[in-house]
Amino acid sequence: MRHPSVARGNAAKATAAQDGVELDLQRYFPYRLARLAEQVSLAVAEVYSERFALTRQEWRVLAILGMRSAIATKEIGPLTTLDKMQVSRAVQGLESRGIASRKHYPDDRRELIVALTPAGRALYRKIVPYALARETKLLGALTAEEVVVLDRVMRKLSAALA
Repeated sequence: MRHPSVARGNAAKATAAQDGVELDLQRYFPYRLARLAEQVSLAVAEVYSERFALTRQEWRVLAILGMRSAIATKEIGPLTTLDKMQVSRAVQGLESRGIASRKHYPDDRRELIVALTPAGRALYRKIVPYALARETKLLGALTAEEVVVLDRVMRKLSAALA
């Protein structure tokens, strides 16, 4: 006797086949893109996680802060795809290690402004060459023309989803 979930799975497969509608997850674009994003993220994590003991969220906040003198915490989320709680935890983690500092916005005491400390700025300058080298290694699997096309396609898809 077959397990009920196997029977249901076979019934669903048969129904999908009868309807002429099937989805091969391994060929499904959104799934393949998500898998690739995770693979890239894990490859890059070796740079900031293993060498510098930063979480993914801390690395993203550090990267944003490295390009600015200061930024409101509410602006970090949209730039990093992190939610409010993830931003808060990342900033707290960076602050507890002396990498970032927070202060209240002068016009609105509820809003916090975050900036890198001198130690944070030094850490950022130390990590960037490793991160860029990892990017170069990842893109090394492509020709120069493919890199240009990939960038164009990524921009086009992002704009279509905005």
